[in-house]
Amino acid sequence: MTTEDYKKISASLPKEPGIYKFINEEGTILYVGKAKILKNRLASYFGNKKHQMNKTRALVKNAHHIEFTIVETEQDALLLENTLIKKYQPRYNVMLKDGKSYSYICIKKERFPRVFMTRRIIRDGSTYFGPYASKTRIKIILELIKTLFPLRTCTFNLAEDQIKAEKFKVCLEYHIRNCEGPCAGFETEANYNEKINQIKNILKGNFGAVKQHFKQVMQKHAENLEFEKAQALKEKLTAFEDYQGKSTVVSTSIRDIDVFYIATDETTAYVNFLKVINGAIMNTYTLEMVKNLNDEEETLLRYAVLSLREKFNSITKEIVLPYEIDLPGEDITITIPKIGDKKKLLDLSEKNVKYFLLQLKKEALNKIRRETSSERILKTMQKDLQLKEIPMHIECFDNSNLQGSFPVSSCVVFKNAKPSKKDYRHFNIKTVVGPDDFASMEEVVYRRYKRLVEEEQPLPQLVIIDGGKGQLSAAVKIMKQLGIENKIVVIGIAKRLEEIFLADDPIPIYINKQSESLKLIQQARNEAHRFAITFHRNQRSKNFTSTELTQIPGIGDKTAEKLLTYFGSVRKIKTALESELIELVGKAATSKVLAYFKNKKEDIN
Repeated sequence: MTTEDYKKISASLPKEPGIYKFINEEGTILYVGKAKILKNRLASYFGNKKHQMNKTRALVKNAHHIEFTIVETEQDALLLENTLIKKYQPRYNVMLKDGKSYSYICIKKERFPRVFMTRRIIRDGSTYFGPYASKTRIKIILELIKTLFPLRTCTFNLAEDQIKAEKFKVCLEYHIRNCEGPCAGFETEANYNEKINQIKNILKGNFGAVKQHFKQVMQKHAENLEFEKAQALKEKLTAFEDYQGKSTVVSTSIRDIDVFYIATDETTAYVNFLKVINGAIMNTYTLEMVKNLNDEEETLLRYAVLSLREKFNSITKEIVLPYEIDLPGEDITITIPKIGDKKKLLDLSEKNVKYFLLQLKKEALNKIRRETSSERILKTMQKDLQLKEIPMHIECFDNSNLQGSFPVSSCVVFKNAKPSKKDYRHFNIKTVVGPDDFASMEEVVYRRYKRLVEEEQPLPQLVIIDGGKGQLSAAVKIMKQLGIENKIVVIGIAKRLEEIFLADDPIPIYINKQSESLKLIQQARNEAHRFAITFHRNQRSKNFTSTELTQIPGIGDKTAEKLLTYFGSVRKIKTALESELIELVGKAATSKVLAYFKNKKEDIN
């Protein structure tokens, strides 16, 4: 995936938390990542590539496209990323080999329930809260619960008859007031269960009264100058306020379900699909369908449900929908949730499909704006230059040399007012000796358009020559030789006053400095200059290496490159100390280099 490919989608990326997937041409997931802000995170892959790791550059190069899923919170993004990495084991992710799952708080289904942390979910009627991305946060919450509501930690079977028979004795936890002794009958079951109900409310996020209680206690500590206790309580309160009792993307109360939500506009319907396996989202997909005149939303949703279940080989017996529909031949249960985890998943599906629809509209609007902008600029250029047709295809030439040595030329191409870099061309000047810009321009213009004519390729409507009347006349002369002078308009742009010269007109045109058409001409000229200079430097460096160092018997390209990289030029190599050369390339190579330059000096003398 190139930077250009990314730029096409960058405007449509959401500034919300979520996960993203790099996918190759075969549809294989290469990498799964999480993001607090998807747009910012994905932009980092296509920024300064010099600062990227080789692994990251390889990932971007091998990716064909990117898919993403929006979630509610950064924690949800972390949990969903963890789930997908375990399922797909993407090549560029760090593999999760430990097999550990998420952490939960469990309220055990038993008489006088225990409350503890676990990674293992046993479907025995116990209640689980989470999952949690941070084990430290669970410990803080459990410690806080323990402070507020003393509970038993023992694993005894506290059956009523066992307690009446006085089978158990209170332990140290009772004596240090961490437990109220239900094992010895010191606490009633009703009182204990009331504490459990309050704990459940807190873990669900209903802890307004608890927060108020904490603040009052903190205030008392502060009044009594017990600042350390107040600070400790404040830290616990902060952890509690940050706590999220339920995750949208992972749930212990759900097994396998399919979730669908539909959104429509005037011509198209979009159905988002979430595939949930063992309470975790495993797949997300948005189907796009073209509406017929008489298609109702229910009909489209029915078709999408059947199609997507077949596409993803779904055999789940329950699907979650925004409303009831008929599904012929499907032995499944339709759920239309109003509250709870399934409603949260339906809301998440709705959010994803509506965002997908919104971004498509934004992309279409941006495309219209870009097209309108390009069209406006080209029409302005047509008017400024008095052209017969809009210059949709523009080419610009520039020469580059160093005191007549290593002469090169460049041709850059603009289509629809945008650079078309795949069509750029550079030329080594073959027939011109010395610094002759006019002759160089004749050569490259002849080579360029002779080939286009012979291959019957489309010619540009406008050709820009970087230079004044001399370079322009040279280009026009060649156009006449090729018989295409009436098919192409050629102009020259002089750097000093930004004068525009037309063929056969000695008086230049002065376009308003604020004109968009002049800015486009300047952009083409600057791009041609940049492209020519870059090519000239490469050729000059390559020529220095080939004409000097590689002519030395026994000195290969790698040794020559090492010498040039270290010393910077052939001149500095000639004046280098023998010890420096030996340290860099060894005695044998050093003796050959020194002998070569010594013989060359004697030949000159």
